[in-house]
Amino acid sequence: MKRQIIFIVLILGLQISTMQAQYKKLAQTGMKFLSVSTDARMTGLSEASTSVDIANSSAMFYNPSTLASMKEFSSVSFGNVKWIADINYLHAAAAFAPYDGLYGVFGFTFTSVDYGDFMGTIVASNEQGYIDVGTYSPKAYSFGISYARALSDKFSVGGSVKYAKQDLGGSVIDVDSTGTYITENNKLGAMAFDFGVLYRTGFKSLTFGMSVKNFSTELKYKKETFQLPLMFRIGFSIDAMDLFDIDKNTHSLLLSVDAAHPRDYSEQIYAGAEYTFLNTFSIRAGFVSPSDEQTFTAGFGIKRNLGGVNVGIDYAYQAFGIFNDVHRFTFNFSF
Repeated sequence: MKRQIIFIVLILGLQISTMQAQYKKLAQTGMKFLSVSTDARMTGLSEASTSVDIANSSAMFYNPSTLASMKEFSSVSFGNVKWIADINYLHAAAAFAPYDGLYGVFGFTFTSVDYGDFMGTIVASNEQGYIDVGTYSPKAYSFGISYARALSDKFSVGGSVKYAKQDLGGSVIDVDSTGTYITENNKLGAMAFDFGVLYRTGFKSLTFGMSVKNFSTELKYKKETFQLPLMFRIGFSIDAMDLFDIDKNTHSLLLSVDAAHPRDYSEQIYAGAEYTFLNTFSIRAGFVSPSDEQTFTAGFGIKRNLGGVNVGIDYAYQAFGIFNDVHRFTFNFSF
């Protein structure tokens, strides 16, 4: 009986693998701005972030359970992403741990996206074949609240609820007899949820993490239905210096790997490394595979305590194939 069960499982696994090979998931989600990595440190690690104990307000953009490790009363982060096609992201987050985190850590996030200006036209019977109706400016934003708590020295949980809205601007659909444009708005909002857990194994600094992002109901825009870019991740990380007789206050080498299952793409592996010297200077690199355009990432950071305030500045570079390279800056303050 046991052999039969194993045989059935193997057959099912082969069938699923074959189906996945034959069926490539593309263009199945909307509001893709929710899947863009914002934090420069995590991007430098190629987003291999699920098990990284971030312990500041940026954690809410990745695995909210890692927020539970925050040691300071408050943490604030903000930054900018120069995305492809001149798309501009601004993001900010703040977290608070009242009563030394006795009741957990609370936080909120905000992200805005500016897609720039576009020319609007409608079909016409003139020589050009169209009429210029001016410009429109698509925008998007999301904001959310988060909560995380350490249930023990080894286990933490966290979650976020957020609202996302995308406004593609007004479109001219017709012209009445007086020459006045008849327009309609193209925008939609939705609620979504993020969840995460973090488990410290007790073996050196080996940590496991799991996260689910952008969990939501199916949405309908005009006549078409779509879903948000749901992402499931599991991962592990360890400070490789734990395996050697080296002072970690002088040298640290974080290694992190994530396996991801996105709703709109094939399964992916994210891997990253971060070397830190004197708990101050860091350099990072990572890669993701498979990927159509995103492959290699790199970055650096510096953190110092200035007058009782922990200050961190991070930069990340991301190669993006045929598109322009992407640059990110993030600033962190904890006190």
